[in-house]
Amino acid sequence: MLDTLSNRLANRLNELRRGRGWSLDQLSEHSGISRATLSRMEKGDVSPTAENLGRLCAAYDLPMSRLLMMVEDSFDPKIPLERQTEWSDPETGYTRRAVSPPANGLNAEVVEGHLPRNTVITYDTPPKSGQEHHLILIDGALTLTVDGTPHSLSAGDCLRYHLSGPTRFETGVARGARYLLVLV
Repeated sequence: MLDTLSNRLANRLNELRRGRGWSLDQLSEHSGISRATLSRMEKGDVSPTAENLGRLCAAYDLPMSRLLMMVEDSFDPKIPLERQTEWSDPETGYTRRAVSPPANGLNAEVVEGHLPRNTVITYDTPPKSGQEHHLILIDGALTLTVDGTPHSLSAGDCLRYHLSGPTRFETGVARGARYLLVLV
């Protein structure tokens, strides 16, 4: 059985699809995810991977943070650590914590990501084209490829970019990576 956040996410994915008037087959065409996998995600039988969430967000033209905000609690100016929602990719072990989730009236948000060593996550299309990102590597090493250009990052480095094409997050066999991502 999935946790409460995952169940709310499954329900929201179903609502988004139905709100567009799409069948599972139509969403499959838009996202590149099999109909069977989409059905299992919407029923809460499985938790979506980071790549599948990225594909769904691209199909809906919705930043991943906004999707996750839709299943989180309402706005509060102070977000204690214990209320910062964390999501884990069941396939890669990647974790994503909403340090400062999106909220009405605020433009920026902050996400903390942890990628285990020897992990690759690829997003074929941006969930929200043109969105500004500032990635600050806190610990470890990360190669972030943005629009076909690889950037090797070490602890303390910051990479600033606008999303317009594919991205690839890759850690080496020796080290994982922990980073903050500011989305504007």
